[in-house]
Amino acid sequence: MEYPLNSIQTQHRTAMLDSFFKKQLELIFSNADIHINGNRPWDIRVHDSRFFKRVITQGSLGLGESYMEGWWNCDDLEEFFFRLLLSGCDEKVVTPEWIIGKLIGKTCNLQRPSRAFIVGEHHYNTGNDLFECMLDKRMIYSCGYWKDANTLDEAQEKKLRLVFDKLGLKEGMKVLDIGCGWGGAARFAAEHYNVSVTAITISSEQARIAIDQCAGLPVSIELCDYRTLQGMFDRIYSIGMFEHVGHKNYRTYFELISRCLKPDGLSLLHTIGGNTTTTNGDPWSCKYIFPNSMLPSANQITENYEGLLKLEDWHVFSYDYSLTLKAWHENVEKHWKNLQSRYSETFHRMWQYYLLSFSGAFRSRSIELWQILLSKQGIMGEYRVQR
Repeated sequence: MEYPLNSIQTQHRTAMLDSFFKKQLELIFSNADIHINGNRPWDIRVHDSRFFKRVITQGSLGLGESYMEGWWNCDDLEEFFFRLLLSGCDEKVVTPEWIIGKLIGKTCNLQRPSRAFIVGEHHYNTGNDLFECMLDKRMIYSCGYWKDANTLDEAQEKKLRLVFDKLGLKEGMKVLDIGCGWGGAARFAAEHYNVSVTAITISSEQARIAIDQCAGLPVSIELCDYRTLQGMFDRIYSIGMFEHVGHKNYRTYFELISRCLKPDGLSLLHTIGGNTTTTNGDPWSCKYIFPNSMLPSANQITENYEGLLKLEDWHVFSYDYSLTLKAWHENVEKHWKNLQSRYSETFHRMWQYYLLSFSGAFRSRSIELWQILLSKQGIMGEYRVQR
């Protein structure tokens, strides 16, 4: 006959399990030279013993949620993630959530047209006041180019010039901006290169600001899914949007580029990329930051534009995104007193975790930043790509 455990026995059993999970996590963290309750900036301090089981059984989702809830802290969260990802510790824990996410991503089109606006409503509509505090003066929400740049404003302007010089923009061209954000890139192209721009977004809040930002310029802002686009363009670019396309739609995306690009046209794809081919995103990031998003691998990109477009250049500057994210984090912290009346402390910790974990991921080269230049027919003769 089995008797129910009394409270002392239950506490003892719980303590034993906590100790077991703690030892498992200590073993994983040891590969990254991270100590639990250590005194170095990248060591973590645990405030709730339930943390150990949660991370071992829930992986990245448990790690992120427990940070949001204040179960642990770290003085240098960016360095913590740099060490964690560089050592491959994230690959040591395989959870049911990860397996289910992989199966769903493989079988379902999470980015189908009926779901296209979810990430806009969830993330990009978070609050223009937050993004105005966080971003540069043009509100460019993508990696800056820090070559010879000392400030975020300079890095973002250099990135825009890099994109448009690679595309060889000339006065009078018709340009398509897929995923225009708050309109900063479209406005810059119209003002500095004298082109007309059709710019689209899936965020109503972005569209509202972009229309005001581009007033009086030959820029048309449209709230729509990229798959509905019509027309022909001299140049097409996408900056920080491809992460929301999804592997089941990559071919559709490049078919659109091929269909809408004039025979002598060029297209630039600026995207975060992954080092391995996958069919789903990180569980924590998908739940709290970018729903239904995933990072393409180089193989997924090349196999899906094959037969449609020709590769002209593939530019990697992943470390620049680490610098950009740290600059965004500094801006949020600097303005937090003005933001905290609208955003909770849980949100604050979530946003810290988002920016600094991504920064550590780029610095460790766990994820990459690519600019890919494609042509319709191939550039004839000598062509030197801007750097």
